[in-house]
Amino acid sequence: MPSLTCGCGKILHYGEIPCPNEWLFISDVEFDKFSGTIDAEEIYKAMKSLIKCSRCGTMWFFWNGFQAEPQQYVPQPKWHLSNRENNGEYNESQIDGKHEQPALVG
Repeated sequence: MPSLTCGCGKILHYGEIPCPNEWLFISDVEFDKFSGTIDAEEIYKAMKSLIKCSRCGTMWFFWNGFQAEPQQYVPQPKWHLSNRENNGEYNESQIDGKHEQPALVG
């Protein structure tokens, strides 16, 4: 059964059908290409897969199918633009020390 090891050490299996770790998604643009009576298999083929770690929440996106390496997305602490201060700039307390937040043009 295919699997990958998450950064937290959990082994994520993704060959099971249905797969409890796998999420399917499709872009709005791709979805809008379908109309009328739709074959579920055709939508399934257009979808991308992600594997989500139940331990740490990291998501592994298979943008180009399971033959290509997945792209890892690690959850970040909740952070909003409403935290903005000083005319669009952020103060030191708004950065968690590990990851810089996106810069604002302001």
